[in-house]
Amino acid sequence: MLQEQNFDLFGWWNEQSFSGKELFNLVENGDLVLLANSNIKERVIATISPENAAVVLKNLSEKFTAVEAKLHELELEWQATDDKLKLNEKVSGFKEYLEHVSALGDFKILAALVHDWEHTLYVLTEENHAAKLKLTELAEELANSDQWKETSQAFRDIADKWKQSGHLDKQRNDKLYNRIEAARKAFQERKRLHHEEEEKDLLVNLDLKIDLVEQAESIARSEDWKKTTEAFQRLTEEWKTIGHTLNKKNEELWQRFQAAKTAFFEKKREHSNKIQKEHEANYAAKLALVERAEAIKESRDWNATSQAYAALMEEWKKTGRVPQEKGDELWKRFNEAQEVFFDAKKQHYDAQRSVLENNYLLKKEIFDRAEELKYSNQWSDATIEMMELLEEWKKIGPIPRSYGDKMWEDFNAARKFFFARKDANREQRKQYAESQKAARAQHARDIIHNLKADLKEEEEKLIDFNNAIENITPGKKADELRRHLEKLVAESTQKIKKLKEKNEQAEKDMNAIPADNSEQADN
Repeated sequence: MLQEQNFDLFGWWNEQSFSGKELFNLVENGDLVLLANSNIKERVIATISPENAAVVLKNLSEKFTAVEAKLHELELEWQATDDKLKLNEKVSGFKEYLEHVSALGDFKILAALVHDWEHTLYVLTEENHAAKLKLTELAEELANSDQWKETSQAFRDIADKWKQSGHLDKQRNDKLYNRIEAARKAFQERKRLHHEEEEKDLLVNLDLKIDLVEQAESIARSEDWKKTTEAFQRLTEEWKTIGHTLNKKNEELWQRFQAAKTAFFEKKREHSNKIQKEHEANYAAKLALVERAEAIKESRDWNATSQAYAALMEEWKKTGRVPQEKGDELWKRFNEAQEVFFDAKKQHYDAQRSVLENNYLLKKEIFDRAEELKYSNQWSDATIEMMELLEEWKKIGPIPRSYGDKMWEDFNAARKFFFARKDANREQRKQYAESQKAARAQHARDIIHNLKADLKEEEEKLIDFNNAIENITPGKKADELRRHLEKLVAESTQKIKKLKEKNEQAEKDMNAIPADNSEQADN
């Protein structure tokens, strides 16, 4: 029977629709459960059966409307109340009410709003706790103070501020209040003991002030102005640190102390007046130095004017002080005059330095080119260019002293290196030419010697051929032998002629060989 009823009940529940339904769950035994979330605890709202479902749903919905109405009232009061902590109990009560009331609706919205209120109240409460904790810590700091009057007023101020501070839970409130009371009582006990000792201190203070008065009277006639002024300042500061003494003696001692100070500072004033007159004389002397400095500030005689300014500075240092209110003005004028001159001097030398630097760059280019040329084998062209580089170098002015003579030395070394190579090359070619000439001459002599030997041999052959012709034995082959010998004579004669021509040409060639080849062209 129960199973049939459950089926009808769940079907009925599924057909219901209202705001916040997702927050509820109907279980098998009929319990209607409000589900938990971040601000709501899970609980059973009601038990529903098929018989009471409609009535329960209606009553629970109406109850939720009443709950919303109560929340709305509290919300209006919250918005109208400046001191939110006054609503602390109402918010807590409504939260407890919300955790137990049986109703059907969107509890999530209500619980979230109450949660926000609780958070605001928590923040405000913690702020109050921090403020009261600060008062407590201040009270505990003051417990050891020796400033009796000021600290007594400070404890009264702490009490007033405590009353004006906001709400705090009783446990923490009482704990902090008890700490303040303990600090106040500790201070009051120390204050009481202090007043008991104060009477004893009055007599001690009397002795101390008598000693200060006697010290003041002993130095009142001193003319060590600086040291004595500092001494009176020290005595005055010590006087301030000594507490009150017996009323009758206190004023008497103070008058004696002041009289000693007045006597000293009156003498110091008279001395200062005298010094002031000296300062005025020094002012006139320094004013004259300023005018001299201003008169030469446009000078372009750099060395002489620099020395003049140095002399003026020495006079300035020897001249005594001037009135303080005029000293800065005089020094400013004196210094400005120097600056005008020395700025111009600096610009002049800067410009000169720029020219020197430019000369350095120009000579650096020449040096770099010489470095390239020193390895050249184009002897004639390179020699001409080396000479031109030297002429260009001579036309360029000086370079900064900081570079020294190294660049000139390096440039000169590059030139010497080139000409040394050139001389070595010329000597090498001269030796080669001499060896070639000797070889040619020897070759020519060898040719002539060989030609003469051949000519002698051929001439001897010709004689033999002619002798042979003259001594031919008559016979059958006599004519044929004659013709053969005559042919040999003709060939030998022709050969002798050619050998003589060659020998003549060889002698001409040998005679044509130069006696000295050292002046050949460099290229």
